[in-house]
Amino acid sequence: MIRDPQTFQALLDSVTRFTRERLVPAENEVAETDAIPHAIVQEMRDMGLFGLTIPEAYGGLELTMEEEVRVLFELCQTSPAFRSVIGTTVGIGSQGILMDGTPEQQAEYLPRLATGELMASFALTEPDAGSDAASLRTTAIKGVDSEGEHYIVNGSKRYITNAPQAGIFTLMARTNPADKGAGGVSAFIVDAHSPGISLGRIDRKMGQKGAHTCDVIFDNVRVPAHQLIGGVEGRGFKTAMKVLDKGRIHLAAVCVGVARRILADALRYAIERQQFGQPIAEFQLVQAMLADSQTELYASECMVIDAARRRDEGRNVSTEAACCKLFASEMCGRVADRAVQILGGAGYLAEYGIERFYRDVRLFRLYEGTSQIQQIVIARNMVREARA
Repeated sequence: MIRDPQTFQALLDSVTRFTRERLVPAENEVAETDAIPHAIVQEMRDMGLFGLTIPEAYGGLELTMEEEVRVLFELCQTSPAFRSVIGTTVGIGSQGILMDGTPEQQAEYLPRLATGELMASFALTEPDAGSDAASLRTTAIKGVDSEGEHYIVNGSKRYITNAPQAGIFTLMARTNPADKGAGGVSAFIVDAHSPGISLGRIDRKMGQKGAHTCDVIFDNVRVPAHQLIGGVEGRGFKTAMKVLDKGRIHLAAVCVGVARRILADALRYAIERQQFGQPIAEFQLVQAMLADSQTELYASECMVIDAARRRDEGRNVSTEAACCKLFASEMCGRVADRAVQILGGAGYLAEYGIERFYRDVRLFRLYEGTSQIQQIVIARNMVREARA
């Protein structure tokens, strides 16, 4: 647990150096090979980055939400694929176990997640259940055999980040097929190497090379009953929503970090690029794009820190988390678009890197709840609170 400001600043400094000295120089290699070098992943393990949010008792750093987002502001000033390596393990992949898992489940999995020995993926989205997560069709039917109580899981999950590297899946499945709503959904910890699990081909995406997603197919997969998160059926959807509330603040912080890098690159180019006998940074229309980007970036940063502090105080931040994710992801897209415009023709060329970021950040407005889903969450919460 890091509470001493000097100790935390030392962590931030080490993350900043790691990002600048190791991650930024590897960006092109990752984009070309669609893979994160094993040496970099090992360095992330050695730095404790897989255990940022896991309690000290289980070998993690146990950062507060505010500390976590400040680390992400630094770590994410590079290709988002690097963050994705640790992201699901630090975030949505492990948080269900941390928030709602039994003491036995936490003791079994959190220490290995904290060291990076084990990577976790979050298996919620399905071919026919994306934004409408409560309509998922994957089933987990309870039974008993000579080895004891268990569940048989059947179904498919789609766009599962880090599935090819995962050691476990935090799986959402319907334990009560008669209940077609959220109440029929339960959460499980599933060994990724269980018989009956197969992976689809790695998705070919617009951007974020090095961050792998694919389908996960469950065909009569036997899951011991003690792997039911929290030991209680019907709570899976609530677990998922709590996980996503935190994940949305996390992702908004990612957007801030990436936007910082994009804006820094655009500003550097504007200062160096000469047209009509002077740097293009001297032209007011370019300055307007830089100023608008800086203003929106600052607003996003303030929103993320405020929401993180509220969550650290134990407050319900469902609305604030959705606000952060909505505004920061849209902001990051606008900053990337302006950066391409500032660089002009160079912004469209791969060698400058801005076009890669332009493609990478488009995903931020889609995963962990589209911008439209965030709007619905915010408005519904507003109406409910007004009627209370």
